[in-house]
Amino acid sequence: MLSDIEIAQGTKLLPITEIAGALGIQEEEYDCYGRYKAKLNENLFQRLQGEPDGKLILVTAINPTPAGEGKTTTTAGLGQAMKKIGKNAIIALREPSLGPVFGVKGGAAGGGYAQVVPMEDINLHFTGDMHAITSANNLLCALLDNHLQQGNELGIDPRRILLKRCLDMNDRALRNIVVGLGGKINGVPREDGFIITVATEVMAILCLASDMEDLKHRLGSILVGYTYAGEPVYARDLHADGAMAALLKDALSPNLVQTLEGTPVIMHGGPFANIAHGCNSIRATKLALKLADYCITEAGFGSDLGAEKFFDIKCRKAGLKPSAVVIVATARALKYNGGVAKADTGKENLEALKAGIVNLGAHISNMRKYGIPVVVAINRFLTDSEKELAFIEQYCRDNGAEFALSEVFAKGGEGGMELARKVCEAAEKPSAFQELYPLKMTVEQKLETIAREIYGADGVQYTAAAQKALAEIRRLGGDELPVCVAKTQYSLSDNAVLLGRPKGFQITIRDLRLSNGAGFVVAYAGDIMTMPGLPKTPAANQITVSENGVISGLF
Repeated sequence: MLSDIEIAQGTKLLPITEIAGALGIQEEEYDCYGRYKAKLNENLFQRLQGEPDGKLILVTAINPTPAGEGKTTTTAGLGQAMKKIGKNAIIALREPSLGPVFGVKGGAAGGGYAQVVPMEDINLHFTGDMHAITSANNLLCALLDNHLQQGNELGIDPRRILLKRCLDMNDRALRNIVVGLGGKINGVPREDGFIITVATEVMAILCLASDMEDLKHRLGSILVGYTYAGEPVYARDLHADGAMAALLKDALSPNLVQTLEGTPVIMHGGPFANIAHGCNSIRATKLALKLADYCITEAGFGSDLGAEKFFDIKCRKAGLKPSAVVIVATARALKYNGGVAKADTGKENLEALKAGIVNLGAHISNMRKYGIPVVVAINRFLTDSEKELAFIEQYCRDNGAEFALSEVFAKGGEGGMELARKVCEAAEKPSAFQELYPLKMTVEQKLETIAREIYGADGVQYTAAAQKALAEIRRLGGDELPVCVAKTQYSLSDNAVLLGRPKGFQITIRDLRLSNGAGFVVAYAGDIMTMPGLPKTPAANQITVSENGVISGLF
């Protein structure tokens, strides 16, 4: 079979003007970025404001292997399949980060015959949104250090600065650095560090902002540190919010692209789910709901991370009411959860599958707690045996879950038509959507609820640093905000080696941080890194470009 990039490069794309026209978008409502990309502007938002919403479908997954299990592929394929069965559907996705593109996973816009294109553009610079977010974050950092250098009128304590610089790349050497060295002219020496762009509060703010005024307000509300007297310092105190918003002016507009089969895709924002809230922008999703009868979106990693945050943070903030949820499951990920090494997940192993399939059971049970109809998409790989697939299907029957075999990777939309029909049927059923917890709960009560109800933990324990942070969050008025847990994606617990459906464990919160502009509290569980590192053999090693400008190696 051809590689993903070969398939993408061999497909004749429709001009983006045709994609926009098919959606009824007028010429003055979008701005082209070349022939196959466009940004949707404020004129479109204004015109569609009073239009009814379509049905919102969330695609999530079981706990994955380190290679990923095809959630974006399933999302793209489901959108293509909806078109095949005569439905008016649109897809709303996150933008890929260069971290995984050059790290472990390679391209992150789907795979096989279920991709979002132009593949190379989307996976690399796209329309510059990631660069704008990086620049806005680092502008704030530069203004902060300049304030220290120019006399520190606010009395900021360099030892209590919370803000980190960022880079959209996996670079572990930058996690902890010292800036301001080289004498007085080069600034005030202090400890600093980098996080990956998709983990920044600026990224979260872009994805949760409703419009430019809301964006500016949220940017100004970023808590950057404390004074020597212990008082909070916000970005607005440094007069940074206006310039940051100016850098993000174009990035605030969602991007319009397409799948290999011409299904429209709105792609915007890209926070990771293991270290951020894992959903594309509210603006993109709301716009997609106005443009089609079905909006298919995804949330990062397993349902314990992305879906929980999608429901409890994004849907709560935006007033969204999902109609159905799709859980992507693969035989190889279930075998991985049954104790098989990643390298051996392509071999038939029914015993490991039986041991690991309880992970699927946990995700089905968890999603039902939100009152939404559930459909399991069994994403087929070439190495899956018929016995393994039959076992997963029977497990779904035994657990009363609707399911469909998905072969969109190999067959495109045609391979997802049964899934599309099942999803449409589920979306017509009554949905009694509700968040997992009320905002009036304390941060501790919210974390306890998530830990017990979603992770299956016996409770939550806090380090001394976390307890101190909790007291400070209460002092600053953040106790009634939703919580965003940063933890490993490979386990329901905070320990990556506890696979399947672990029991008898507690979640350890080692620290918390108030993301005041985004409007949530981040709780750090386990050893999760906000600046990932590259593997021994990075995907970047295989990427190159020919003399005539053709890129290869993006998987």
